[in-house]
Amino acid sequence: MVRTDGAILEIGTISSQTVGASLNQAVKKSGRTTKLTRSAVSGLNATVSVAYDNECAGGAAFTRTFTGQIVIANRRSQFLAGGDSGSLMVQDAATSPKAVGLLYAGSNLSAIANPIDEVLTFVGSKLGGTATMVGN
Repeated sequence: MVRTDGAILEIGTISSQTVGASLNQAVKKSGRTTKLTRSAVSGLNATVSVAYDNECAGGAAFTRTFTGQIVIANRRSQFLAGGDSGSLMVQDAATSPKAVGLLYAGSNLSAIANPIDEVLTFVGSKLGGTATMVGN
């Protein structure tokens, strides 16, 4: 379920402005598995290789390499775990936090996010506003 006002569960309404990641920056996210969690940025401009299972027609597993990524401390998978991918990572502010990155991978030590401005440019979108239903 998506709230029509665009608010994120346990985070609230986010700013329409984004912010770049910085080392030791306090961040938070609300995910399906781990719910509201907080951590800090531990690396910038990282090159990360992610292994994927090809679940379609029993295909072979494959690896993709991503550059310019944000690394977040994830000790014992307490910040990000399976099912949390796609969570929006925002600065750890009490009101109107700014988006920092989109989480998509991790291990029991680190979580990985794509810088949000790159994501928004790629999809041709912006943050803020109200959600609308398309079709039934």
